[in-house]
Amino acid sequence: MPVRNSPTGRQLRLGAELRKLRERAGLTSTQAAQLLGMKQAQVSNMETARLGVSADRVRTLADHYSCPDKTLVDAIAAMTGDRKRGWWEEHRDTLAPALLDLAELEHHARSLRDSTTARIPGLLQTREYALEIFRQAVTELPPPDIEHRLSFRIKRQAILFREDEPTPYEAIVHEAALRMKVGGSTVIRQQLQHLLDMSDRDHITLRAITFDVGAYPGSGQSIHYAHGPVPELDTVYLDQAHGLAFLDAEAELRNYRTLFDRIEAIALAPEKTRDLIHSVMRDL
Repeated sequence: MPVRNSPTGRQLRLGAELRKLRERAGLTSTQAAQLLGMKQAQVSNMETARLGVSADRVRTLADHYSCPDKTLVDAIAAMTGDRKRGWWEEHRDTLAPALLDLAELEHHARSLRDSTTARIPGLLQTREYALEIFRQAVTELPPPDIEHRLSFRIKRQAILFREDEPTPYEAIVHEAALRMKVGGSTVIRQQLQHLLDMSDRDHITLRAITFDVGAYPGSGQSIHYAHGPVPELDTVYLDQAHGLAFLDAEAELRNYRTLFDRIEAIALAPEKTRDLIHSVMRDL
């Protein structure tokens, strides 16, 4: 099997999970290679996604590593399937790899949770709102490049409109994002109406955090949580000044699950959130 030069984010995660299985077994890569009857370089290449693996190979590795969690092993083995190129691969030559990894992650997620303070989450943005965000955030980009990023963001939203199985999605948005007049009154009014329309869908839950809550855990950052088939395969991704950061260490995942539960506890219920949006629209 040829060695990959540019593995995708999902392939890298699969390799990382194989490494975690080995480390839980207390084995070095050299010891694992001896146990498996292969070269140490092969083990390293599998764990860095430079070498592909089959579902059978995953189960063989897990068996040699004495992993007792069949559900986890089955979930990792399933990551070897669906090798078709996703739509995001069409953008590999024009967008940062992290954005492609984000689209791939969202595509495979069992459910998604977002918490934002200053902006409406990307998956719920209208085209006009997103255009204003790009114009303000990346002022040096020429219009064709902005249009390219805008098209990519809108394509990401397709997971919420799948006819067979739309992705369950929860968004927690601060009141500041609802009241900020991005693009002027017309654009934000359309955006707020879009939020109301989307929150009518059974698989979408929208909650707001009001100003009177004050500071709260996580209020200084945009946090996104992608649920995998098992908790060990969840992923957190953070919007940071230098770009997206992806987290998958078990301790980090536990911390962010707890953080989301705390944020949800102080957010308005969905119906109260709709009332707030209507109030904001009347104030425009």
